[in-house]
Amino acid sequence: MMNPDLNRLQPYPFEKLNQLKGEVTPVDKPHIALSIGEPKHQPPAFVVEELISHLHGLANYPLTRGRIELSQAIADWLTRRFELPAGSIDAERHVLPVAGTREALFAFAQAVVDRSARDALVLSPNPFYQIYEGAALLAGAEPYFLNTSADNGFLPDLDAVPADVWTRCQLIYLCTPGNPTGAVADIDYLQRLIKLADEHDFIIASDECYSELYFDRKPPGLLQAAAAMGRNEYKRCVVFHSLSKRSNLPGLRSGFVAGDAEVLKGFLSYRTYHGCALPPPTQAASIVAWGDEAHVEQNRDLYRQKFAAVLKILEPVMSVAQPDAGFYLWAATAPLSDTEFAQQLFAQQNVTVLPGSYLSREAHGGNPGAGRIRMALVAELDECIEAARRIRDFVASL
Repeated sequence: MMNPDLNRLQPYPFEKLNQLKGEVTPVDKPHIALSIGEPKHQPPAFVVEELISHLHGLANYPLTRGRIELSQAIADWLTRRFELPAGSIDAERHVLPVAGTREALFAFAQAVVDRSARDALVLSPNPFYQIYEGAALLAGAEPYFLNTSADNGFLPDLDAVPADVWTRCQLIYLCTPGNPTGAVADIDYLQRLIKLADEHDFIIASDECYSELYFDRKPPGLLQAAAAMGRNEYKRCVVFHSLSKRSNLPGLRSGFVAGDAEVLKGFLSYRTYHGCALPPPTQAASIVAWGDEAHVEQNRDLYRQKFAAVLKILEPVMSVAQPDAGFYLWAATAPLSDTEFAQQLFAQQNVTVLPGSYLSREAHGGNPGAGRIRMALVAELDECIEAARRIRDFVASL
C-alpha cells in the first residue's frame, strides 16, 4: 500500500519542460539555460573555508534544533535586516535551522495542518512554487489557488477571497519577493493578512528566500510587519529564509524558519522524528555566512548589472520589465503561447526558458501563468547577454 495522495502530485515543471524540448532538435549553438533558478555566482570563499575547517565535526550527531550559536547568528541577522525590536527574537524559541527551505516548506504543512478537518484548505499564490501544492496534498488538505496578474500587482487579491475560504483556511503560503513574478508585498499588505489570520485562525508561512536580491528598496518581511503592529511574539507568523540565493550556496542546504514560538515548538517535535538536522560543518559555515553582508552586496550588484544589460536588449522587442526583486524575468510571449515560445526558442536558438503555465494551475476560469515565460538570470553576465540577443533575434523572426 502507498499513500494515495502521492497519485495526486503533478509532474514537476522541469519534467514537463524536458518532454516539451524532447519533441524538437535544437540548432547547433552552445546551450544557454535560463530555466532553473540555481545561482551560478561563486560561493563566498570564507564560507567554503569555514566548512572545510569543520569537517572534523562529522564525527558527531547534530541536534535537530542546531547549535545555539547558529540560532543566535540568525536571530541577530533577522533583527538587523528587518529592524526588529532588540531582544524580540529569542534564538531558542523563535528560530529553527532547517536543511534548506524547500524541505522546510514541505514539512511545515505536515506539522501544522489538522487532518481531522476534512475540508481544510491550504492557500497559495498562483503561479507558485510547486512545493506548496505537494505539501498541502500530502498533509491531507486541499490546495486553493489565488490567481495573480499584472492587474493585482502579481500578489493575491485578499479582498477577492470568499469568506468561506478564509474560514476553511489552515495555512497560507505567501512568497515575497515572488517566484516567478518578483512581486513584493508591502507592510500594509502583510498587516492585512495578519489581521485576516487573527480573524480566521490560520497560520501564515512567508517564503522570503529572495528577500536579499533587490535593486533599490529592501523588501519588508512578515515579522517586520508583525513587529510594527506591536506583535513581538509573532503569533501565527512564520518566515522561511535560505542561504541559497542570498549567499550563492544552494548546495549547502541551509536555511531557517522563524516566528511564532508555539508553532515552532510543534514543528521542532515533528522534525525530531523527521530527521533533518544540519551537519556540524554546515552549521559552522552558516554562522559566518549570516554574519557577513559584504558578499551579499556584491551579489546584488552582479544581478543589477545583468538586469540592466538584458532589459536594454529585450524591452524594445517584447513585454518584459524589471521585477521588484529576485532574479527572474516574467515575460509575456504573445502572439505565441508560452509553450510554443519555449519550444521554438529552444529549437531555433538553443536557449531554455520555462513556460509560465508549468508554474501554475487552472483556477477560477484561467491559468494565470499562460502566455508568460520565466527567465532566470543566474548565469554569468556575458552568457545572459548572449541569451538576450538570441531571444531578441527569435522574437524578430516571428
